[in-house]
Amino acid sequence: MDTSPVRPPGAEVVGRRVSVRHRTSDGGASDVVGRVLATAPELRLERRDGSVGVVDPATVLIWRLVPDRPVRARRATATPVDQLSRTMARGWPAIERAELGEWEMRASGGFTKRACSTAAFGDPGIGIDGALDQVLAYYAARDLRPLVNLEAGGPWEAALVERGWTPVDGGDTTVLVAQLDRRWPLDAEAEVAGDPDDAWLAAYVSPGESVDLARQVMGGAPTAAHVRLGGAIARVVVTGEWAGLSALWVPEEKRRPGLARRLVTTCLGWAVEHGADKAYLQVVTGNDPAERLYRAFGFVDHHEYRYLTLTGAAQPTP
Repeated sequence: MDTSPVRPPGAEVVGRRVSVRHRTSDGGASDVVGRVLATAPELRLERRDGSVGVVDPATVLIWRLVPDRPVRARRATATPVDQLSRTMARGWPAIERAELGEWEMRASGGFTKRACSTAAFGDPGIGIDGALDQVLAYYAARDLRPLVNLEAGGPWEAALVERGWTPVDGGDTTVLVAQLDRRWPLDAEAEVAGDPDDAWLAAYVSPGESVDLARQVMGGAPTAAHVRLGGAIARVVVTGEWAGLSALWVPEEKRRPGLARRLVTTCLGWAVEHGADKAYLQVVTGNDPAERLYRAFGFVDHHEYRYLTLTGAAQPTP
């Protein structure tokens, strides 16, 4: 095999999917397939599961463009809970993250439970008691309430409950998924921007929340769109093969039929244009109007998750 480096992909392929064979440190070769996020100083490729492969451009042996969509895509409903949960975390990236085996501890100054909790999906690698000790220490050091995000009724819930952890008020969240096997038109009146602007954030951020923290979390995903339409807002992020819809909000005085549907249609249309072939979203379990809206677009149940905290653990200072 010829191991002479070739000219690596350039900036013209950012956003496209490529297959790259590169020389490894042991003299062998390895392949990475993914959507190009950046070409310098490192070649960064987002795989279909949302993870990122990093390649030194000087080691590229051969590369080629590949189709944006596979001939046979895995069905959204067949995706394991652990894998989808990691994808969702990448779509709502915390400001601080620390790996704990396959778990991930996340902190964002208190902005949203999603970005300030430990995602307990997979194996922490050090046993449940050691893992929970590290979780408690992590959030105590940041003056945050200790939260663990896990599958409702999943493998870790009973173990935490036995150790005094209890569900956080607010109920469960249902994850809905859909296959994106058609194209949706972008609404001509919708304003679509990559990063959230001041007007978008003003509509989303609740009183008392930090606009700066919200901007960091919302703008932390490499491929995202923040949509405004008639005073309503929504967010869509593409992570690998997945699109994640979130932050859909319509002012009460404008909650007329059609506006929310137009937002969802625009988000899905943008996601398909950016390579997604399936989508997820999270809705509070029992929110029937929201579920009716999303099910009309083909969304179906995937799993439920909840947050647990340790009763009596150190709480943030006022």
